[in-house]
Amino acid sequence: MKRFFRGSNGRSEISITEGPMFLNILFYTIPTIFSGVLQLLYNLADNIVIGQFSSNENSLAAVGSTGALTNLIVNLLFGLSVGTGVLVARAYGARDEKALSDAVHTSVTVSAIGGVLFAVLGIIFSRPLLILMGTRPEVLDSAALYMKIYFAGMPANAVFNFCASILRSVGDTKRPMLILSATGIVNVVCNLIFVIVFNMDVAGVALATIIAQYLSAAVIVAILLKTKASYKLSLRKLCVKATVFGGLLKIGLPSGIQGCFFSLSNVIIQSAVNTFPTVYVNGNTVSSTIEGFVYIAMNSFYHTALTFVGQNLGAGKYDRIKKSAILIPLQVSLVGIILGFTLLYFGTPLALFIKNSEEIAAASLFRMRVILPTYFLCGIMDVLVGVLRGLGYSTISMLAALFGSCILRIAWVKFVFPIYGSLTGLFISYPISWALTDLILVATLLFLAFPKTKKRINLSRDITNLS
Repeated sequence: MKRFFRGSNGRSEISITEGPMFLNILFYTIPTIFSGVLQLLYNLADNIVIGQFSSNENSLAAVGSTGALTNLIVNLLFGLSVGTGVLVARAYGARDEKALSDAVHTSVTVSAIGGVLFAVLGIIFSRPLLILMGTRPEVLDSAALYMKIYFAGMPANAVFNFCASILRSVGDTKRPMLILSATGIVNVVCNLIFVIVFNMDVAGVALATIIAQYLSAAVIVAILLKTKASYKLSLRKLCVKATVFGGLLKIGLPSGIQGCFFSLSNVIIQSAVNTFPTVYVNGNTVSSTIEGFVYIAMNSFYHTALTFVGQNLGAGKYDRIKKSAILIPLQVSLVGIILGFTLLYFGTPLALFIKNSEEIAAASLFRMRVILPTYFLCGIMDVLVGVLRGLGYSTISMLAALFGSCILRIAWVKFVFPIYGSLTGLFISYPISWALTDLILVATLLFLAFPKTKKRINLSRDITNLS
């Protein structure tokens, strides 16, 4: 059994339940960050190619205006991949072969079915939803076309993310990164060919993205099929186990709902931005693209928290759980501060690289000056949510985050923003909501999650000793 849980080559997985935590956290997280950056490059490549080579001045705004709505639709499905990560990590940490196999095969099956379902829904409702959120008429047709093609790639997107969650949950963050490195190059090359050579505009960048997504999904599924490790995938075993699916829903559904409400609040903010001239809509798109690199780093530490807490909970190691809850927020804060101020310092040249327009670059700084220096607060929030979910408190973490961030942000747009009517007054809602949510989550961990987890682990040990 010990050999069975080593992994496919004995070196792919980083030790999570043993060894020095500070370094292991970094070694685990850095490839995850690079993987996220490479996924973000799909969207960045879209924006750069459209911004630099499209003859349509409204194309960049069309692509950018779909981001918040796309996230709103897909977050519910991808929230279930959080459940995959937690269940796989616990089973792997506890060395439970059957539970691990059930979690892997149910997760892959759910990802394929869910991907097809959400593809159909996204294609059907893209245009009506864009109209509902007040998308400007001059960009509506292009935005709707981009979304429909993007959602055609949803099955591949879902399968890759669920399978990558399986690998990361056993400590393997390198192979998802390598896959995305290769397919990212494919995406960029296809972008250039479709837009410059064939003049396909937004349809070309969307098509390039889904080609790369299907290639990524095929490669990662092949890895899981060929591995000799405990998380091996077998097509004959694909099924939906009721108990495992229930666990996915219990842990992942609150995550998906939280993601939907977060995206809803962003849709509302995007709708407020849409009331400004198009140059500010473009500026918001450019700034959001640049900020995405900080968010990827912050969100990578969230996945680290899920895996480290989940595996150590399965192994019954309470001390390592507490150390994770201290070290990971410290690391994410440091990374967030460094990245935030660095990108702000280079904000104007970066904006010009995405879209060669002085006006749009200047407009993007309205958002960057508020968001980038404070993004580490979002990182702390994500990590604390990850710790709670790894401990099994997914619903509580959802409620805390919804109250602190979403409700406050929506209320800000409705009641405070109209008083000032400026973009700065709109964007300041982000750091305020992050800080409030951080306080709520810290209190939840200290006074609820940690005491109950310690009692649960001690009780399990007592029972084991008696038997």
